[in-house]
Amino acid sequence: MLAAFGLGLLAQSSLLLAGLLVYRVAMPPRLVGVLAGFGAGALIAAVSFDLIGEAEQLESWQLGLWMVVGLAVFLGGDYVVERRFGGEGTGGAMGIVVGSVVDGVPESVIFGIQVATGFPISPSFLGAVFVSNVPQAVAPSADLRASGWPVRRLGGLWLLVVLACGVSAALGFVMADAFSAATGDRMAALAAGGLLAMLTNSLVPFAYERGGALAGVATVVGFALSLAGT
Repeated sequence: MLAAFGLGLLAQSSLLLAGLLVYRVAMPPRLVGVLAGFGAGALIAAVSFDLIGEAEQLESWQLGLWMVVGLAVFLGGDYVVERRFGGEGTGGAMGIVVGSVVDGVPESVIFGIQVATGFPISPSFLGAVFVSNVPQAVAPSADLRASGWPVRRLGGLWLLVVLACGVSAALGFVMADAFSAATGDRMAALAAGGLLAMLTNSLVPFAYERGGALAGVATVVGFALSLAGT
């Protein structure tokens, strides 16, 4: 279980590192938009080839159902964020953070299940998760810093997300250890649905608003590089 917890922390730790990077490196809005576009492309590839591939054992209706569950989870979290922070500015950035949780938690459950069942974890996939988190964290963190968030508050936010992912990986390990039939297919489908909603509602508009046409270029580059690594 400790190995699963550590793997969950390792895979998602780049969220914290990238979130704090904005306090060390000045990033113009256009660069933030380009990074967000790159992250969007990488996440589209992850949904298409990793998460859907992980869920391929599900029947089509089950896959669709669990994707709708992921959609509902994201929309519920996004609604709470809008009520608390508003729909633009800080609220828009926090919507991307919600998407990171909807992505990272189920993903970490899958890691935990894989550790428990002895399923070989691809270093390239682990690396892809780590790297794709960087633009996903930089984009909202830059806006939150501009909104006046101090480094401790922002660092604490990302630390909570990373710890939640570590705990989720440990829970996935316990679940697979207790139920031999446990697989990560449903969690993969849930993450896919939530990610698609986040990409449409938050990350892609965020990228275009700040990066303009270059956001589209970066999205294609992010997708192509992720595809090359599969």
